[in-house]
Amino acid sequence: VTTRDKARYDESTNLAITLAKIDREKSYRIADIGCGTGAQTMSLAKTLKGDIIAVDLFEEFLEKLKENSAKENTTANIKTLSASMDKLPFEKEELDIIWSEGAVYNIGFKNGINYWKEFLKPGGILAVSELSWTTNCRPKGLEDFWTGEYAEMDTIAGKIRVLEEAGYKVLGHFILSDDCWLDNYYNPLLNSHKAFMDKFGNNETAEMIVERDIQEADFYKKYKNYYSPEIIMKKASSC
Repeated sequence: VTTRDKARYDESTNLAITLAKIDREKSYRIADIGCGTGAQTMSLAKTLKGDIIAVDLFEEFLEKLKENSAKENTTANIKTLSASMDKLPFEKEELDIIWSEGAVYNIGFKNGINYWKEFLKPGGILAVSELSWTTNCRPKGLEDFWTGEYAEMDTIAGKIRVLEEAGYKVLGHFILSDDCWLDNYYNPLLNSHKAFMDKFGNNETAEMIVERDIQEADFYKKYKNYYSPEIIMKKASSC
């Protein structure tokens, strides 16, 4: 992650923290679910106080996060946990904040926000990014592609409705910049293909995965005005 990319992560993270009305002076118990190599984890750890449990299924991502965190000065402590996001070992109402960027789709948006809610304290914060339509008018080819890839794809209003039905009070949402998707997701993904193919060989399944990634990236570059928000939520105290 370059210095420029880190600045973008910090900018997005700070905006999310502000919208969620998180007090930077208090100490929190935070879980960053589906943290990957932890760029957003580091942004949180440099901005907030308390303990951050960085959760990911893949040990190699967590090892990279450990390497990076050892080089940085942070105000929060970072611990890593290898676990599936649908089988978490947390206690009921253990967490003040759950953070998850670009990961909840793995278990489904509705399923994820309902399952994770039990781990939040009353009034706790859930900050989650979710791929959503930004308009009801979009090209058929684009809609057909995402219908096949992610059946829960919906508008921002539709996602907010799901959140409210699950007992969350929505504090705000914002659309991620093009750079967040291109520089921090799609470009690294495309650049990893050579190593991926070298590791798994030129078999049909590997080729299909690469072709799918290329198609998804091309769709985003062409149709990026139609989708890509991050939504910020707060758990309703009464639920």
